[in-house]
Amino acid sequence: MAKNAFVGTWQLVSFELRNTEDNQVSYPFGEEAVGYIMYSEDGYMSVSIMSANRSKFASGEIRGGSVEERVAAFDTYFSYCGRYEIQQDKIVHHVETGLFPNHTGRLQERFFEFDNDKLLLSTPPIIIGEIQRTYHLVWQRLSV
Repeated sequence: MAKNAFVGTWQLVSFELRNTEDNQVSYPFGEEAVGYIMYSEDGYMSVSIMSANRSKFASGEIRGGSVEERVAAFDTYFSYCGRYEIQQDKIVHHVETGLFPNHTGRLQERFFEFDNDKLLLSTPPIIIGEIQRTYHLVWQRLSV
């Protein structure tokens, strides 16, 4: 049986959102976004991405914060986890828990490509704000 090349911890190198019509690029969490994606041997994965230098809550309490602070925290962070399966040129994440409630119980398909110690993941085209776009993420392997 071939070794599962996904297994390990990967650090985010870049996270781009591309307009499929004109290839215009934007950065949903800024050009300095940070994050990790982990794949385990037993078929589970977890991903967490955030904007660099996120603002802290004035209260310092995890369940505290003003409405504005909570909105800013939500807008600058993304995370989910669950099982995964590899299907030819795609990896499918079965979302079991996550920050965005609408993703729970859904599938997140990603096309993948390995380039030495880098993992390139991209989404099928998605309509966002009436514009067809694709997400493109580059991850650097940290461990096996």
